[in-house]
Amino acid sequence: MQVTETLSDGLKRGFTVVVPAADIEGRRAKRLAELAKTLQLPGFRPGKVPTTVVKQRYGGAVTAEVLEESVNNATQQVLTDRGLRSAGQPKVELVSAFGEASDLEFKVELELLPEIKLPDFGAIELTRLKAEPQPDVIDKALEEIARRQRTLEDVEEARPAAKGDVLTVDFLGKVDGEPFAGGAATDADVEVGGGGFIPGFTEQIEGLAPGESRQIAVTFPEEYGAKELAGKAATFDITAKKLKRVVLPAIDEHLAEKLGFEGGLSEVKQAITGQVQREYDSLSRLRIKRALLDALADRASFPVPESMLEAEFGQIWQRLEADRKDGKVDDEDKGKDDETLKAEYRAIAERRVRLGLLLSEIGRTNTITVTNDELTRAMRAEAARYPGQEREVLEFFRKNPQAVDNLRGPIFEEKVIDFVLELAKVTEQVVTPEELSREPEMPAAITAAGAPAPAAEETAAGQTAGDAG
Repeated sequence: MQVTETLSDGLKRGFTVVVPAADIEGRRAKRLAELAKTLQLPGFRPGKVPTTVVKQRYGGAVTAEVLEESVNNATQQVLTDRGLRSAGQPKVELVSAFGEASDLEFKVELELLPEIKLPDFGAIELTRLKAEPQPDVIDKALEEIARRQRTLEDVEEARPAAKGDVLTVDFLGKVDGEPFAGGAATDADVEVGGGGFIPGFTEQIEGLAPGESRQIAVTFPEEYGAKELAGKAATFDITAKKLKRVVLPAIDEHLAEKLGFEGGLSEVKQAITGQVQREYDSLSRLRIKRALLDALADRASFPVPESMLEAEFGQIWQRLEADRKDGKVDDEDKGKDDETLKAEYRAIAERRVRLGLLLSEIGRTNTITVTNDELTRAMRAEAARYPGQEREVLEFFRKNPQAVDNLRGPIFEEKVIDFVLELAKVTEQVVTPEELSREPEMPAAITAAGAPAPAAEETAAGQTAGDAG
């Protein structure tokens, strides 16, 4: 095999490869001979089909198969012999086809993964914020639990509805004087001043007594689910029929027993405390992970393969255009022209790809992998999100390896993050829950390009890292 380098520009490489005709003919003859041993054709004993007959019937298909295999093997050998790692699928162009007396010649162009120098993880200094549930948080959670266990009782005395009461009403909604689909209901229980309706709806039924009617005016939110109603003014004709008061259960041992806690109210409080603590710990994890990714990004200066950058930017821009179509453009992006937005989001894409490559290299260098047990647990956790359809979800994963890889990437990323955190200098700082929840200041390089949400950045980096995991 002859290999001639034709392109060496940054991460881009190009080669012309010539595979001798004799090599290909030898592989083709071997494949035809193997096929002849297993073929069963009418008029011939099994394994005794003449090579000429096999060649006549299957020569074209075998030649195509051998040529594809030869191109793939030759391309891989070029990379292996030169210690190169491709950033994506190499582009192959046939120069001259294989014939009985002519060699196979093709061109191959590719982008390489960059050389990545790993930073000194021990020099990274981070602060892990910690918070603990306060008594008032536990009390509010108990009150919410009691509210969900509430009962309703009829109000016998004649009086208007007050905030917190539940009013049974019939209503008919209209836009421009005409009823609209989904705008009518009969015997609907509405909490006066409560949520779950169009803003201003429940507030305006305060003071309405059973037997009375009232027309109220509201405006649908701009982001309302039904596009034909979003942002439009509407009226509702409301007739009150019955008034009920909310009866909250006492927060005591009886409530704990009703909730299924044999250990009483103290066990309920322990359960709430544990749940709140897990939420705080999850937020703490997101905060330190973001800080670590920022620190790694500051230390990553290698070039990014253009093909990977374009693919990542293409996904971001596609989501942006979809949001535009749905009227969900971020306030920060409103008023910016496409040229400005593309520059900003390309910077985000470059950061994500660079972080993904760095995490991938950290994992590869330190032999960090995702085990089958970890994948199985992730698949079961995903299936548990769809009660009653667990078997179908697991079957979907079995038939779709790409879906499994989508689970592998985030797991791999989290393991790499844990590995680096073990080596970094991490100090703990106890803060209030409010301080833990406060949005941290972003580095200027990120805010200038629009800060990606932690979850979004995690996905982008995880997908790249997961390829190596």
